[in-house]
Amino acid sequence: MITLALSKGRIFDEAQPLLAAAGIGPLEDSEASRKLIIGTTDPNVRIVVVRASDVPTYVQYGAAELGVAGKDVLLEHGAHWGDRGLYQPVDLGIARCRLCVAVPVGFDYANAVRRGARLRVATKYVQTAREHFAAKGVHVDLIKLYGSMELAPLAGLADVIVDLVSSGSTLKANKLVEVEEVAPISARLIVNQSALKVRREELMPLIARIEDASAAFVL
Repeated sequence: MITLALSKGRIFDEAQPLLAAAGIGPLEDSEASRKLIIGTTDPNVRIVVVRASDVPTYVQYGAAELGVAGKDVLLEHGAHWGDRGLYQPVDLGIARCRLCVAVPVGFDYANAVRRGARLRVATKYVQTAREHFAAKGVHVDLIKLYGSMELAPLAGLADVIVDLVSSGSTLKANKLVEVEEVAPISARLIVNQSALKVRREELMPLIARIEDASAAFVL
C-alpha cells in the first residue's frame, strides 16, 4: 500500500481532478467525510488527510511515501531538493499564488530598508521571512501570527507583513500594498527519499502518472 499525504482546502480541491486523471482519485469527499484515511480508485494507494504544515513531516518520517504540499510550507519546513529526506520531483502547477511583503499604503518601504531601519514583521512564515530579510541585510523583529495577518499593521503590531497573496483583493480592502515578492508558490509532489530507494519499482510509475496528469492538466 502506498500512502499519499494531502491537506484539506484549496490543495485538496485542485488536486482532485489531477489525481483522478492519474488513476488515484479519492473515493470520498474530504469535506463531507470525517475520515482521515480515504481510499482511491487505485486499490494500492490511499490518502491520509492532515494539516497542510504536517504534510512534509508525514513524508519525511515515512508515515506517507508521497505528499502534496505548497512551496510555502516546504520553504518553512526547510525542505530543499534532497534535504530532510524529501524529494520534490514534480511542480504540480496548482494552488498558485505568491509569498509577498506587504505594507500599509503610504509606508516608505524602500527608504526604510535603505536606511537600515529595524522592521517589525508579522508572519506565519517566520523562518522564510528571517532568511529573506537576512539576505537583504535588513534587521527585523519577527512576530508569529496564525491568521488575519492584514490586521497587524492596522493595529500597530507590525510595520509590514509577509503572507500569501493571490488576487490581492484582501490587501486592497485593508489598505495594504504588495511591495516585494519573496517567492512564487505552487503545490509540489514530495517523495520520501528512503522509500524511493527501497520501493522504486512501485513509486516511479505512480510518480510518472502524476507528472503526466499534471502536464496535461496545466495545458
